[in-house]
Amino acid sequence: MKEFNTITEILDFAIGEEQAAVDFYLTLAAQSKSIQSKSTFEGFAREEMQHKANLIRIKEEGIFLLPEQKVRDMKIAEYLIDVKPAPNLSYEDALILAMKKEKAAFRMYSKLAENATDPVVRDLFLNLAQEESKHKLRFEVEYDDYVLREN
Repeated sequence: MKEFNTITEILDFAIGEEQAAVDFYLTLAAQSKSIQSKSTFEGFAREEMQHKANLIRIKEEGIFLLPEQKVRDMKIAEYLIDVKPAPNLSYEDALILAMKKEKAAFRMYSKLAENATDPVVRDLFLNLAQEESKHKLRFEVEYDDYVLREN
């Protein structure tokens, strides 16, 4: 597990993770076969860009806490088979991949929070975990609307 010595290192790491998410969703958008899925993944990329901008603002302004909010978990990702990244993913598989990615990010930030000794650092990791939980929920809702209701 990566160790951080300063809040700036944490924020730089989180900013890099958000940029990786932007790149991931833009790649999925570029590989999408339908206009709807392309538009959906481009929208997700824009949201990740906003999260990155928020983290940059937090870093610059020194405001480290985000509003705490309970995030619903539909637990759809827990029951789906893992999907490997591939050039021609179906929309369903791309959503599964995205859910699993966000779940992994949530677990990573939660684990970092558990290991943090500084309460400010712990709260920052918990807030980042909460954001990832929101992302996962967004994909679960999309999966529920697009896949489960279609079948």
